[in-house]
Amino acid sequence: MSEPMGLRARKKERTRDAIGDAAVSLFLERGFDRVSVNDIAAAAEISKPTLFRYFPTKEDLVLHRFADHQGEAARVVRDRGSDIKPVMALHRHFLAGLDRYDPVTGLNDHPEVVAFHRLVFTTPSLAGRLTQYQLEDEQALADALGEGIQAHLRAAQVLAVQRVLARTNWQKIADGRTAHDVRPEAVADADQAFDRLR
Repeated sequence: MSEPMGLRARKKERTRDAIGDAAVSLFLERGFDRVSVNDIAAAAEISKPTLFRYFPTKEDLVLHRFADHQGEAARVVRDRGSDIKPVMALHRHFLAGLDRYDPVTGLNDHPEVVAFHRLVFTTPSLAGRLTQYQLEDEQALADALGEGIQAHLRAAQVLAVQRVLARTNWQKIADGRTAHDVRPEAVADADQAFDRLR
């Protein structure tokens, strides 16, 4: 009897998460460049070819944690009410992320989140791969906003604003402040930035 597809997919996702978690733990402990793919495969108790079936590059072992947010801005624009302008929908979505202390907003002071962001922002190959993710998001958002250069310019502006806001929030927390303490400034910064976009 064959295994139900839902169960098989969940098992695959659990395996993927376990590999990614093992890799991130090693990277945080030793540094990205000091951990080999062989080290990760051994820690996850899998073969190197199996690892590459789940993660095509070493950088993807870290950045898969951003996968839930891939295309998020485009989804927000597509799913908004017809009476809500795209930038307003994106502004509200960012504020909701701040309310949840969502790590993607940079407003999260859990030590593992702060360390993870430090790893990503200070490792050149990870920062470069993250830029590729961001370019894909920019294209998706431009497609959701319409056609032509105006849609591309607006998408680039919105995502640049979100990136700067998140990095600013993270830096304040990395400098020793709490997320709770930074939150009022983060909200004010977001309001000001999105108001300028409008």
